[in-house]
Amino acid sequence: MKDVIVIGAGPCGISAAIELKYQGFRPLIIEKGCLVNSIYHYPLSMQFFSTPDKLEIGGVPFITIHEKPTRQEALKYFRTVVKIHQLDVHTYERVTRLERLPDGFRVVTQSADGEHTYLTRYVVLATGYYDNPHMMNIPGENLPHVRHYYHDGHPYADLDVVVIGGRNSAIDAALDLYQAGARVTMVYRKTSFHSSVKAWVKPVIEAAIEKERIGMHWGSQVLEIKQKSVIIEKEGKVMEIPADAVFAMTGYRPNLELLEQLGAKMDPVTASPVCSPAMETTVPGLYLAGVVATGHDATKIFIENGRFHGAVIAEDLKNKEKVKV
Repeated sequence: MKDVIVIGAGPCGISAAIELKYQGFRPLIIEKGCLVNSIYHYPLSMQFFSTPDKLEIGGVPFITIHEKPTRQEALKYFRTVVKIHQLDVHTYERVTRLERLPDGFRVVTQSADGEHTYLTRYVVLATGYYDNPHMMNIPGENLPHVRHYYHDGHPYADLDVVVIGGRNSAIDAALDLYQAGARVTMVYRKTSFHSSVKAWVKPVIEAAIEKERIGMHWGSQVLEIKQKSVIIEKEGKVMEIPADAVFAMTGYRPNLELLEQLGAKMDPVTASPVCSPAMETTVPGLYLAGVVATGHDATKIFIENGRFHGAVIAEDLKNKEKVKV
């Protein structure tokens, strides 16, 4: 039987595993994709909000030549952290089922070589939120040229591209697409950018809109996506915008499926899992680390504060083991 299984090899999951090792546990991390899978799927040109010191875990300094680290630097940093702490990580292994047992949990997974079953005393769920985009539930949203993730602007040079949204991910995509030579139009349901937009990016996007390098439709609702256009409603009028490609940057939400399998209690207002101060759910022995602990608003927890969940969890488990002895 495993001591602890950490589900998710993002920064918060890695941090939790390190803290558990500090307390004498032997954690196993299981990850459905690659190491820090969400960061790997960020846009190629992505730069973090945070300074490197606020992303550090496991006592390993994050060295960068930039004020704000890049995606590539972060990938290298977290690979290094895992190597230094000699963490046991199973990548490309998806957890398909989580069952409560009298003395722990049964974790069932699927990988390229088949199904696997693990028994463990404790589980730390650190699955993040990046795999579950908020859907608009409009006609055409599932067409092949519509994407909820942005990677690189090069394939869209000299094409008409519509970016839906007005927060950081949408702005970053719009600017990168413009730099790559796309004809970009943004559509946002609000009348101004959100206060969370990065301070060093806001004047850049505002200048691009003012000089009509990027088209902008404020206070607009997307009604339908067609093969070559997007239908919107603006100020009571229906308009059609040319679109060879559409990026619906409408945000993401945590995947709570495994929690629901075990009957963990959720807050009826926020839809967030109910947790103790030590991040334990209403299912004894099941803990949360990182953004999976949020509900509708996934902006409350991120790497900067989620990285500290592991220490709280590890301390709680250490105390529980003392009581057992």
